Amino acid sequence: MKTFRATSGPFAERPHFELYEIERICMEELHSVGLFPTRPEPVRIERFVEKRFGVTPTYDDMPQGVLGFTRFGAKGVESIVVSRALADDNGRVADRRLNTTIAHEAGHGLLHAHLFILNEGVPLLFEGDTDVEPLRILCRDSKEDGGARGQRGRAGYGGRWWEWQANRCMGALLLPKQLVAAALHDLTEAPGPLGRALLPTSKKEHAASVLAEVFDVNPVVARLRLSELYPEGDMSQLSL
Repeated sequence: MKTFRATSGPFAERPHFELYEIERICMEELHSVGLFPTRPEPVRIERFVEKRFGVTPTYDDMPQGVLGFTRFGAKGVESIVVSRALADDNGRVADRRLNTTIAHEAGHGLLHAHLFILNEGVPLLFEGDTDVEPLRILCRDSKEDGGARGQRGRAGYGGRWWEWQANRCMGALLLPKQLVAAALHDLTEAPGPLGRALLPTSKKEHAASVLAEVFDVNPVVARLRLSELYPEGDMSQLSL
């Protein structure tokens, strides 16, 4: 992890994680509590939160458009609260969305707890965003991308770098890189110039369906994960 100064906002020094660092953090954290699956299958994300942070996700009424929040204290995560509307909604899509919300909040817990433990200067660090208070991060829905905020890229986050980071954690926790590769073994091709397996563009939609079923996530989450692990540029480089 590096810390650097942003181009706007007072005292806007903030943590920066490379994607490989987030992958490593999530893999190690799942292993540390014995919840890294031995084969491609759904991750028990609520159990992970219980074992890693010592809290059980709770459910409460939230304002319209708010999915949940993580509350921090002097020792780290104090609670993870999710919108009761998500829990009360029936069906597989809703259950999956509930899990992605919990995983997103777990991402805040893994990457951002130290900022709140330090406490001093937290409002300045987050550039006065109304969704960040001295003790919690409030996470909102986005109607533009099916509820997974900012999935069309960094620009979709409106500068909320902490949301981008938490969503990257969400993907790495629910669809660990090693297990995704195993699940898609029959759809990928030999490693390309960058040394990683390639996924043909023509197979990506099928691959997303496979991941959605195997890891019990909604297709939009599976597509986002594929875009991270098998970027479009890999195939074009192979053709050159």
